[in-house]
Amino acid sequence: MKQVCKASEEGYINVLEGIKRKTLVFGSNSLMTEFKLEKGKSLPLHKHPHEQTGYLVSGHIILNIDGLKTEMHAGDSWCIPGDTEHGAEVIKNSIAIEVFCPIREDYLS
Repeated sequence: MKQVCKASEEGYINVLEGIKRKTLVFGSNSLMTEFKLEKGKSLPLHKHPHEQTGYLVSGHIILNIDGLKTEMHAGDSWCIPGDTEHGAEVIKNSIAIEVFCPIREDYLS
């Protein structure tokens, strides 16, 4: 369990070129992550068993959830059921916060 995370530029992991993530906090059932997304990059379609709830802090992305593409702007949010194919195209530099349930063990290292 990690109950608090102070703001810092340290701890980001390069997921793909132009896409970074940082695990912020986690409890026994959920985990919160920050993503930094660079303009012009994309997160390929993928799926995992975790439910994923997100909030776009800043920027502009096109989110693809199960084939439905939706333009997302700062302040917009989403929920992706587990085992649902999803991905994103980054239109402007963006920051997203996402919560996964259950915990993504692969995000703890």
